[in-house]
Amino acid sequence: MKRVALGRTGLQVSRMAFGSLTMGPLQRDLSPQAGGDLLVYAYERGVNFVDTAELYGTYPHIRQALKAIPREDYVISTKSYAYDTKTAEASLTLALEALGTDYLDLFMLHEQESAHTLRGHREALDYFLEQKSKGIIKAVGLSTHFVAAALAAAKTPELDVLHPIINLKGTGIQDGTAEDMLKAIHAFKTRPQGGSVFAMKPLAGGHLIKTPKEAFDFLLNNPDLDAIAVGMQSFEEIDANLALFDSKPIPPELQNKLNQTKRRLMVHDWCTGCGNCERRCQQQAIKVIADPGHDNKPRAVVDHQKCVLCGYCSAVCPEFCLKVI
Repeated sequence: MKRVALGRTGLQVSRMAFGSLTMGPLQRDLSPQAGGDLLVYAYERGVNFVDTAELYGTYPHIRQALKAIPREDYVISTKSYAYDTKTAEASLTLALEALGTDYLDLFMLHEQESAHTLRGHREALDYFLEQKSKGIIKAVGLSTHFVAAALAAAKTPELDVLHPIINLKGTGIQDGTAEDMLKAIHAFKTRPQGGSVFAMKPLAGGHLIKTPKEAFDFLLNNPDLDAIAVGMQSFEEIDANLALFDSKPIPPELQNKLNQTKRRLMVHDWCTGCGNCERRCQQQAIKVIADPGHDNKPRAVVDHQKCVLCGYCSAVCPEFCLKVI
């Protein structure tokens, strides 16, 4: 697996980042041991870059992997919803303690939406920048599903890294097209002070799973994208994605195994229709409606064409009835 430099950060990372969301409690809910085994398996095949977040619940999985992976050769990117000094300090402390490390390679503001959102999180950003000056954080950035936030990042010289959603169809981009996001990414990448970009959702939450080569090539052939985070939850997925990143065909027997696994967002029967998931979903993929199949009681219903399988809705469900399976 080819390694690239993340611009001014000094970090050397594999072009494929291991997206750890899919192995955690919001999706497959693997044990830390099982998740750690996947991370080690990928590392032994050249993947030294892992993407996580406070929300994902996968710090224990990464900590387990670090028992077998040299910390100095592993790049850990995390993110949180911190908005002021207090919440930023709490997020950083949690990450350091839960991961069992004394520094973070990349810390990002999670799910920024615009210049206004970025201003609202400025105190947290300043805290992370202060920790960067002390060497506790090596690089600072933001993640987003919004073109407006990517453009705001391009005008924020302190940010080292942009982590945007981008895929062949533009699925999941909240305020524009794939072309719009690519223009914003280019604006960030070509700033006078430079910047690094690693993409998310290359397969659009499974919507492009039938054409993975085309989906990956669309991103891999773009010089503005340094790396791509790919959610994985099995050895087979790791092998398949490594093949695609190396421009090799997926072996037929491996493809057959992958074809047997299709993810979807499931709503359990005990949904009370509280509406938390509908309010949380940035994709507008969930609506609470009267369900004729459940005595017309309100219940969450999923539009699977819009759902990108992020699983964030399950984090706000008080009844634990939402699950990506």
